[in-house]
Amino acid sequence: MAKGQAIGLQRVGGQVPAAVRIGFGWQAASRRGLFGSRTREIDLDASAVLFADRQPVDVVFFRHLASDDGSVRHTGDNLVGGGGGVVGAGGDEESILVDLQRVPVHIDQIVFTVNSFTGRTFQEVQSAFCRIVDETDGQELARCTLNGGGQYTAQIMAKVHRSGSGWQMTAIGNPANGRTFQDLMPAILPHL
Repeated sequence: MAKGQAIGLQRVGGQVPAAVRIGFGWQAASRRGLFGSRTREIDLDASAVLFADRQPVDVVFFRHLASDDGSVRHTGDNLVGGGGGVVGAGGDEESILVDLQRVPVHIDQIVFTVNSFTGRTFQEVQSAFCRIVDETDGQELARCTLNGGGQYTAQIMAKVHRSGSGWQMTAIGNPANGRTFQDLMPAILPHL
């Protein structure tokens, strides 16, 4: 997916997946050193902010692994991510599961972010991606990849939002600065 592109979350035949996994991956940029090229571990943190009518009502991140209603769940914090996309299933460093059928009707958007709690910049990240997978059969429905780094500590990656009776995913891919999802709220709001 290209930045700003939106796609419907439906399979061939028009059925909407019951549950999806939003997978996040990144790779540490190689650095030249005295003994040649080397990479360092990068700890980035994925978060999901649940919105109702443009107001944040819940969040899922490494310190709150499930939404209050249980429809959104973080699979756990990867403290040494950036291993080249080989840590989790499909190369995901961290994942957030969304049970689309259980998301309360008042939740209309879920925004996904990745940030560096330690303050390391994306200049140390060679590439980052966000992908959405049908949790039933593991089929990847969409992927947005961000290449190149910068002097920012976070990315507003994508959002999943209601569209009629179904759901859509929109690739955002905007850089931001902040150590936590709270720091990113001013950067998230223009994308709602």
